[in-house]
Amino acid sequence: MSGVSSAAMSNRPVAWGAAFRHRDFVLFQIARVLSVLGTQMQGVAIGWQIYAVTGRPLDLAWVGLAQFLPAAALSLVTGHVADRVERRRILMGCHGAMAVLSVALFHLSRSSPREVAPIYAVLVGIGVARAFQGPAGQSLLPSLVPDADFPNAVAWSSSFWQAATVVGPMLGGVVYAALAGPSAVYAIAAAGSASALLGVAAMRPLAVRSRTDEGMGTSLLAGVRYVLRNEVVLGAISLDLFAVLLGGATALLPVYARDVLVLGPWALGALRSAPALGAAVTGVALAARPIRRRAGVKMLACVALSLVALVVAGAADMVSVVVRSALVQLETPDAMRGRVSAVNMVFIGASNELGEFESGVTAQWLGAVPAVVLGGVGTLVVVAVWAWRFPRLRAVDRLRARSGGE
Repeated sequence: MSGVSSAAMSNRPVAWGAAFRHRDFVLFQIARVLSVLGTQMQGVAIGWQIYAVTGRPLDLAWVGLAQFLPAAALSLVTGHVADRVERRRILMGCHGAMAVLSVALFHLSRSSPREVAPIYAVLVGIGVARAFQGPAGQSLLPSLVPDADFPNAVAWSSSFWQAATVVGPMLGGVVYAALAGPSAVYAIAAAGSASALLGVAAMRPLAVRSRTDEGMGTSLLAGVRYVLRNEVVLGAISLDLFAVLLGGATALLPVYARDVLVLGPWALGALRSAPALGAAVTGVALAARPIRRRAGVKMLACVALSLVALVVAGAADMVSVVVRSALVQLETPDAMRGRVSAVNMVFIGASNELGEFESGVTAQWLGAVPAVVLGGVGTLVVVAVWAWRFPRLRAVDRLRARSGGE
C-alpha cells in the first residue's frame, strides 16, 4: 500500500468521517447500498415464496447451495480476473447481470408461481455474478482512500452494508405482504441493481496496477498459497467460515415466521433485519472510535457473544466484520488482493450459503429449534479452538498497514 506509513497511520487521529472526503468512496457506497437493499429484499421474497410453495425446510437449504457452488467453482478464476481487469468494470458487469436476473425472477413469479426449479436456476446465475462481484468489490475499496483512512472506510462500508440489511428485509417483507406476492419485490431489486450500475459507472476509471509475469496456473493458485501461509489471514477468514456455518440460522427464518410465530412475510423481514440493526449502530460507533488495541482478542470474543440475542449478535458480529475485513486487506499486497479476496469470498460464501444448506438439512432432520441450538453450541466450540490454534490472530493489536509487501 502507498502513502502514509504504518507508524504514522497508527498514531495520527482519524476523523470519524474521513472516508467521505473521497468522491469515489461515496459513489461506491451509494451503489453498494442500492444493490444490497435490492438483494436483501429479494432474499426475503425468495425464501418466503419457496417455503410457501413446498413447505419443506430442506428446500430452503437448496437456496444457499445454488448460490455457493458457482462461487466455489469459479473462485480461482474470479480472483485472477479481479487482479487483471479494471475492478470498476467488473462491478458494472455484475450489477447489470443482477438486474437481468431479478427481471427473470419477476417474470417467473408471474408466469409459474407454483414452480420452484426455475428459481433455483436463476439463483445459480446470481451465484456466478456474486462470485465475480465479491473479489472485485473487496479489493477495490483500499484503492478509493489513503492508507490512513482505510480502517475508517471499512467501518463505514460495513455500516452501510448493515444498514441496508436492516432496511432491505423489512421493506421486502412489507412489500411482499402488502401486494400479496413477490413480483414487486423482484422489480425493486432489478431497479436497485440498475441504479448501482450507474453509480459505479460514475466513478473515475482506475488503472490496473497488478499485472505480473506469472503464468496462468501460478497466478490462479497464488491467492490460495498466500492465505495458507499467512496465519492472521487464514485464521480470520476460517473463523468466519466455521462460526457462521454452524451458528447461522437465516435460512430457517421462514420456518420461524410461518410455523413457529404464525405470522406473515412482514415478520420474516423483521427477523432478518434484527441482527443488522445492532450491527449498523455498532459500525457507526467503530467509525467514530476505531479499534486500536487487542483487535484479535476482541474479534474472538465478539464472535462468541453473537449467540446471546439477535440484536446483540449483530453488534458483536460487526466488530468481527470490521476487524476481519481490515486485516485481510491490510495484510495483503495490492497485486494479490483480487485473488486473496476470491479465496475470502469462498469462505464467506461457504459460511453463508453453505450454512443455509446446513441449517435446512439439520432442521429437516431434527426440527428448527434443535438445529439452532446445536449450531450455537458448535460456534462456541469453534471460537475456543481458533483462540488456541491461531495465537497470532489472538495477539493482533492495532489495525494498520503492513510495513512491507510480499
